[in-house]
Amino acid sequence: MSETLAAVRASGFGDVIARAHALIFDVDGTMAETEEVHRRAFNDAFSRARLNWYWDQATYGQLLRVAGGKERIRAFAMRKRTMPLLSHREIAELHRIKTERYAELIATGGCPLRPGVEALLRKARRRSQRLAIATTTSRANIDALLSVALGEDWAEWFEAIVAGDDVPAKKPAPDVYLMMLARLSLPASRCIAIEDSRNGLLAASRAGIPVLFTRSAYFRDDDCSEALLAVDELTEIGLP
Repeated sequence: MSETLAAVRASGFGDVIARAHALIFDVDGTMAETEEVHRRAFNDAFSRARLNWYWDQATYGQLLRVAGGKERIRAFAMRKRTMPLLSHREIAELHRIKTERYAELIATGGCPLRPGVEALLRKARRRSQRLAIATTTSRANIDALLSVALGEDWAEWFEAIVAGDDVPAKKPAPDVYLMMLARLSLPASRCIAIEDSRNGLLAASRAGIPVLFTRSAYFRDDDCSEALLAVDELTEIGLP
């Protein structure tokens, strides 16, 4: 880590990014501020299922500490002591409804990529840098967002994608990143992970991958002291 930090001081972080063999992106909060869209989709799903549930921003912010949509539903159900817990099948169905609603909301185009994300992706492609996605969200959610933001051929931009359901344990466990390193056949030191939450930072760090931390709306106050660099937006980085 000290050698990498020295490189940051010597040449600026934009050059460090350019020299990385692969950039590995998280999705929710990192590529786009999707969490409010997710929150609305959850609440719409609860309404359709005739559940007397509503997640305000404070409640949802707490639940975001639980990785995974189905896991959040289960965690919230456990708080509702006046009703029996939902079955695995019921949770899966509720999450399916939520995912469909999320795609409908994203299709309206109201959730653009965060500033600097597309520029970083395009510059990486021009220098033939390898791009990948390691995320807790589902492949359906990735497709819903990026098909609108980058076009129907968005998957061609990324060499590998590892989603939450591809691994036994979600972030902050390092599973998605360990699987990604295996797929890329790269050592962790040759990659940079781009994350927006402490759970994501811990997942990448536990896999040995240096992290560029970009603060997002729901995780702005997260401890990111272990990150290589923390910025409010990717536009702050001088890219070559």
